[in-house]
Amino acid sequence: MPPSPGTPLGAAPLWQADALLDAVGGRFTTPFAATGVSIDSRTLRPGDVFVALRGVTDGHAHVAAALAAGAAGALVRHVPDGLDEAAPLLLVADTGAALTALGAAGRARFASPVVAVTGSVGKTTTKEMLRLTLAEAGPAHAAEASHNNHWGVPLTLARLPVSASGCAVEIGMNHAGEIAPLSRLARPDVAVITAIGTAHIGHMGSEAAIAAEKASIAAGLTPPGGTLVVPAATRWDDVLRAAAGEATVLRFGEAEDADTRVLSVRATADFSDVTLALRGATIRLRLNAPGRHMVANALAALTATEAAGLDVWAAAARLAAFVPGGGRGQRRAIAVPGGTALLLDESYNASTASVRAALAVLALQPARRRLVVLGDMRELGSHSAAEHCALAAPVAEVADLVFACGVEMRALFDALPAARRGAFAMTAAELAPQVRDALRAEDAVLVKGSNGMRLSGLVAVLEAGGTEATRGAAA
Repeated sequence: MPPSPGTPLGAAPLWQADALLDAVGGRFTTPFAATGVSIDSRTLRPGDVFVALRGVTDGHAHVAAALAAGAAGALVRHVPDGLDEAAPLLLVADTGAALTALGAAGRARFASPVVAVTGSVGKTTTKEMLRLTLAEAGPAHAAEASHNNHWGVPLTLARLPVSASGCAVEIGMNHAGEIAPLSRLARPDVAVITAIGTAHIGHMGSEAAIAAEKASIAAGLTPPGGTLVVPAATRWDDVLRAAAGEATVLRFGEAEDADTRVLSVRATADFSDVTLALRGATIRLRLNAPGRHMVANALAALTATEAAGLDVWAAAARLAAFVPGGGRGQRRAIAVPGGTALLLDESYNASTASVRAALAVLALQPARRRLVVLGDMRELGSHSAAEHCALAAPVAEVADLVFACGVEMRALFDALPAARRGAFAMTAAELAPQVRDALRAEDAVLVKGSNGMRLSGLVAVLEAGGTEATRGAAA
């Protein structure tokens, strides 16, 4: 059939019309093929099929905008008001279920290795490392950003090109019972648990419950059992092995009996030279991202890559191209009075373990002063006060000056020595100008907090020098 009006010329369809219909059922008004899949009309690419989901807003209200932006067609429950019956639509009973069915169909036709990743910290970073290590015979496919929930996982699979060299699927959770069904949808050949910590303990109740939920990623491992990759330094080893069932369990870390073990690390402010032993093989690599936590993520990715049957030496070489993403450890220079300062952007998320890891990276940086900007760590429930206060001592050891925002972070700020207290505010917007005004040439500043604290706006103010036009970005 000819390409749909919104399909870019020369772009091979990801989903032909008959494949779409087979995957989700329903009825076409006008058949169409699509080169991609989108659930957001603001970021849609020409040629995408737009899935009108019902969330905070009803996606049906944005179908016309999606088609105007070049969508090949839309998956809808009904013809939206104002659209002609001849518009390229695929009518289904439930668009959420249709997206899941499209993801399942995308996975069913894919023959290269699939690796699923979960964990209390390091999920997205490890997924991005896998994007490199799985790219043995060409580009690998991975979730965009942190698309790891009941919409993000099927979206990742629905976008999966048959020609990809491999696929890395990130699976997250906030509550019990969320990981197993997403793992069964992804049907990974290898599943990775990066770490087990206290993130989301407010919803889960205990670290034991978190361990059990993370372990349920093994539920979707493909026959005859697949491989479960887990950290060696965890007290939940019995829980993980029990969940693995017949799957092979491989452990990574610094323990003597780990299947993938760190032999040595030479850490600098800019990189880590790592020597590791992977099931009898000695591998050396340079990781252009400082920090022992980054080394642990690389070990997890390489262990999974080897378990998937790929050349681990070549995979290690490809890791040299890894660069942390924005909000996840990216380092960059920013203009300040008298010169430049170093920004460590960890603004996307925060947990007790990840704050400690970020502080260790800050300590490596040569600087006249080290400043730390912290926002609340959320979803800790009744454990919140203790988790925040426990960080006061390690923060004070590294930071010359501390800035904090949020209800929960007040306890940590008050626990600091007076000489370490820079300023406190309830919001990132209020705190931003105070951090900006304190920064001087040759300082290093770490910004870290849960995404809901909107510290990315504070980062934008620091990067822009805090002009009047940019101060509103932190609001």
